[in-house]
Amino acid sequence: MPGENVKKPYYAVIFTSTRNDEDEGYAEMAEEMEQLARQQEGFISMDTAQGPTNITVCYWTSLEAISAWKHEVRHRHAQKLGKSKWYRNYSVKVCKVEKDYSFPEL
Repeated sequence: MPGENVKKPYYAVIFTSTRNDEDEGYAEMAEEMEQLARQQEGFISMDTAQGPTNITVCYWTSLEAISAWKHEVRHRHAQKLGKSKWYRNYSVKVCKVEKDYSFPEL
């Protein structure tokens, strides 16, 4: 989660997915996408949780930064592979974060 020093508002892209049984190349692509996202202008941070439903939340400074990430060439390729090979289903939600807090305080 971004810290208190991140300028608000910022945006969260929430990606939830259920994987199918195909695993070939998934871990490598996931690692590549994380590293690539971290290099994008406007990227703040990322949180993930793995389980029967996987959740990845990426935090961005603007809707423009999110759009640029969505259309990044290598990311587009990963999206196509996800639909054809790795995901049973997924959903994406884009949310505006106006307030955040944590415990213990960061």
